[in-house]
Amino acid sequence: MYKRAIEQLFQRYLTAFHQQNMLDMQSCYQLPCTLHTPDKVVLMADNNSFEQAFLDIFTVLSHAQIKRFIALKASFSVLSEHLLIACVDWQFIDAKSDVFTDFSAFYHIALNDEQWQIFNVVSQELSQSITLSDTFDIIDKTPY
Repeated sequence: MYKRAIEQLFQRYLTAFHQQNMLDMQSCYQLPCTLHTPDKVVLMADNNSFEQAFLDIFTVLSHAQIKRFIALKASFSVLSEHLLIACVDWQFIDAKSDVFTDFSAFYHIALNDEQWQIFNVVSQELSQSITLSDTFDIIDKTPY
C-alpha cells in the first residue's frame, strides 16, 4: 500500500518537475513546507512563496540546461499510519549528458485528505545518503 502510494507521488513529482508545472508541483506539497539545503532554509508558507521558491529552482535548472533527473536509489520508512520518510539520491544531467549535480534528498511526507504530500525536504551531499527500510522505484517516463 505505502510503496505504491509513494511511487505514485514521486511519479507525479518528477513529471511536474520536468514540465516545470507549478500547479502539479504544488499538489505534491503541503503548505507550509520547508526546503533545507546546506546553504539555506526556505519556508514556503503560502502559494506565493511556493511559486517564488520553485521559480528560483527552475531558473537555475534552465540556465544549467538540465535535461534529465535520475533517481540513483530511493527508499522509505513508515513512521506512522499518516507519516513517511523517503530518501532519494538524485543526479541532474545537463544537455551534454554531464552530471550537473548529485545529492541526497530526505522527504518528510504526510497523508492529508487521502493524498500523500511532502512537508519538508532536506538536501545533503550524496555521501550523507541512507537506505531506509523499503525500496521503491522512480521511473522517468520523459522522452529525451
